[in-house]
Amino acid sequence: MKRLVVLAVVAVVLSAAPFMPFGIPGLFTGPIQSAGTLQVLAVGLVLAGLAMSYDVIFGYTGLLSFGHALPFALGVYGTNLLMEHLGIQYPLAVVAAVIGNLAVAAILGAVALRTAGVAFAMVTLAFAEAFALLVLTDPFRFLGGEEGLTLASDYVPDIFRGVVNLRYIYWLALLFAVFVFVVAWRLVSSKAGRVFAAIRENEPRVEMLGLRPFQFKLASFVISSGLAALGGSVYLLVVRGANAGTTSAEFTLSILVMVVLGGAGKLWGAALGGLVYGILSLRLSSLANSDAIAGLPQWLSGPLSEPLFILGALFVLLMLFAPGGISSIITRTRSA
Repeated sequence: MKRLVVLAVVAVVLSAAPFMPFGIPGLFTGPIQSAGTLQVLAVGLVLAGLAMSYDVIFGYTGLLSFGHALPFALGVYGTNLLMEHLGIQYPLAVVAAVIGNLAVAAILGAVALRTAGVAFAMVTLAFAEAFALLVLTDPFRFLGGEEGLTLASDYVPDIFRGVVNLRYIYWLALLFAVFVFVVAWRLVSSKAGRVFAAIRENEPRVEMLGLRPFQFKLASFVISSGLAALGGSVYLLVVRGANAGTTSAEFTLSILVMVVLGGAGKLWGAALGGLVYGILSLRLSSLANSDAIAGLPQWLSGPLSEPLFILGALFVLLMLFAPGGISSIITRTRSA
């Protein structure tokens, strides 16, 4: 209960971000209420929700999926295509995209879950890569290829249009993160959630108890995919379009990094990992191009000019000194 109160306080503080006239030196270039900072925070919040959705299947059920970018990308592309080609308004397009993704996840999960371990990871990766190739080659000329798709803004509510309304998009991203946490927390705290944990620890024993692990694993796969698709629909508004980067295997690996960075098997840890990763991935680009990095010797400025190198180095150091992720550091600090 105490942890829920803390998380509620954090959500309230985050909701006040559009009214904060001060900044955080070294992290943001302007005040928190500025459009640029709110954009960065909105991306971080969407990734926090995405990381929590992945933690349901990876951290709690113990299934290593390399295709979690697929439902997220289907949410992004599906929502925009429904608006652009069928003239459906954004709220209804979101609902339709999520329902459609649940159906797709049920079919793909029923196939992929016939395998286990590395084979399961490879099958899910194959499904994700198939969609990535479809987007890049764009054989039907409506997916945008490498250039992606611009947001079908004519079908988006007025409060989500323009820079002046960015605070509403930010609040939508925050609402998404809170919604995913509530749904995922209720799920993993339920009887089904306890079966998820039992499958992660010892699946044969679950079978010996007379339960069917396949059904529970499929439920975990479908629900986490549905939450990821919802995140894709929100991300579409945040970045004002769909891009092929959300379909790549690198993005799926990034989701895995977010969860491990924050702490797998802890929803708030996964959320923290997603938020930190989202902020750093955007802010490190500015740092990499700064005069401070350019003034360093070539052998040092070269690697440091690549944001992924900096993120990778930070990740390695964290895994060496805190294998449980950021959440483990916080837990140890509180108990010390």
